This record gives sequence, C-alpha cells and structure tokens, in this order.
Amino acid sequence: MMEPRLSTLCHLERGDQYLMMHRTKKAVDENKDKWIGVGGKFEPGESPEECLLREVREETGLTLRSWRFRGVVTFVSDEWGCEYMHLFTSDDWEGEQIPSAEGELAWIRKKDLYDLTLWQGDRIFLKLLEEDAPFFSLKLVYRGDELVSAALDGRELEI
Repeated sequence: MMEPRLSTLCHLERGDQYLMMHRTKKAVDENKDKWIGVGGKFEPGESPEECLLREVREETGLTLRSWRFRGVVTFVSDEWGCEYMHLFTSDDWEGEQIPSAEGELAWIRKKDLYDLTLWQGDRIFLKLLEEDAPFFSLKLVYRGDELVSAALDGRELEI
C-alpha cells in the first residue's frame, strides 16, 4: 500500500476562462494527455497555501495575491494509490506567464472545458466551482481511468 499523497490544484480565473494545463511533457504521469489546473505535491512541512503558491509560481511564473480554498478532493485509484488534493481558485495574481515543464498552458473558456480530455471526476468539481458551491469534500474512486464511485460531503453521487 502506497503512502497517501498531499497535493494542491488551482484554477486561475480570467473572466470566463480558466488557465489549464495539457499534461503532455512527462513520460510517467498519471495525468498524461489530460487537461487539469495547475498545482502539485506538497514538500515536507508545507501548508496547503505554501504548496499552492510555490506550485503556481513554478508552473506558470505567476505569483498569487489572493486565492480561495474551495474544497478537498480525495482520489482513490487502483493504479496510483490515494491522494488528498486541496482545491483552490484565484483571480488575482501578478507577473508574466512562462512556459511550463509539465505541459502546455492555455486559457480555456469555462463553457469549452467539458470538450477537453478531463478526468471524469474533474467534471464534478468543475461543476461545483461553476455553481459557487460552499467548501466541499469530494471523494472519487477510480479503476484505471474509469470513475467507479463518487461521494460529495459523505453522500454517494450518481455517476
């Protein structure tokens, strides 16, 4: 059994767009060929906010000035183990966007997100962000790339 991982994910908002990353550059990547927000794994001793700020700066060159902690997403995968992802949004940053070593960055209109290659569970939390849901806990269980169960705030969802 692998140790659970801690991570952050941030959706930077610019009007009706999110900054998304198409994960294409790493040979071994559980997100290979998927579109996701920006973020990554905690370093020892980091808080969620410290990880968020570091990862956004490393992956985009941007420095967040403010952010909103939206929820915790628990991923359980038969291939990748367990991950507790701390989900944030931000519409306030400074700096110049740089290319990322992790993938291709692109500003995508929110209404076009669902046309991209996304994890099935990401569609659930993107909808929660769209609805401005209060802070939430979402559990997503995968078998391979297939979402086999989901629970929002401890209640099973139909998938």
